[in-house]
Amino acid sequence: MRRTEHSFQEFVDAIQMANGAADFERVARRITERLGFEWFAYLRLTDNVPTLISSYPKSWTERYFDLRYQDLDPVVQRARREHDLFNWGGGSPRAMGTREQRRFFDEAMTFGINSGVTVPIRGGFGRMAAFTLATGESAAQSKQLIAEIRDVIQLVGLYFDTHVAAKLTVGAEAPLIKTVLTLRERQCLAWASRGKTVADIALLVGTAPRTVVFHLENARRKLDAASIAQCVAEALRRGLLP
Repeated sequence: MRRTEHSFQEFVDAIQMANGAADFERVARRITERLGFEWFAYLRLTDNVPTLISSYPKSWTERYFDLRYQDLDPVVQRARREHDLFNWGGGSPRAMGTREQRRFFDEAMTFGINSGVTVPIRGGFGRMAAFTLATGESAAQSKQLIAEIRDVIQLVGLYFDTHVAAKLTVGAEAPLIKTVLTLRERQCLAWASRGKTVADIALLVGTAPRTVVFHLENARRKLDAASIAQCVAEALRRGLLP
């Protein structure tokens, strides 16, 4: 336990010095590995608009948001309802929920994500966040690990959220945690910023026009814009476009 306490104190010291998203990711990666897990994910939802700092495979996070899995994910749904830390994975959660939710867990497992623990975090004005540590190990193995360091995991999640909220959000202006746009959403917006029509964009990215509309509308909603033109301007302001 002394090693865990030392790792936690090192985390507390390091997060005091973190000033950017890359710093926070690096600090969280380190404590994740020190606690015996493989990945971490900090998902924050404000008015259902997601922002993410994570060490999950990029291919998984892009697919996750492209398919709006945050609306389906049983872990996120549980984090919305509960206040206490909980573990998930393996047979028990996958046996529950809808067919789509069970398929979601199966798909996550193809990326190596098998089980983990999540700290639900409540914020004001409809904001919620979830700090997750995940592993490829079975639920039984991770459950044993979690039982030994439960209090430390809870504190890590709360510390992380507190420092991110304080340092990466400046007033009501542009959050420095970038709103997560998928690769396709960024591509479609980038072409729209150059004056291309939906039909033009469909040809350029090799997809159907209705799919382009779908991606543009998703991006507009995520950036809380009234129109695609405003969405493009906001994406450029935040530095989200290639």
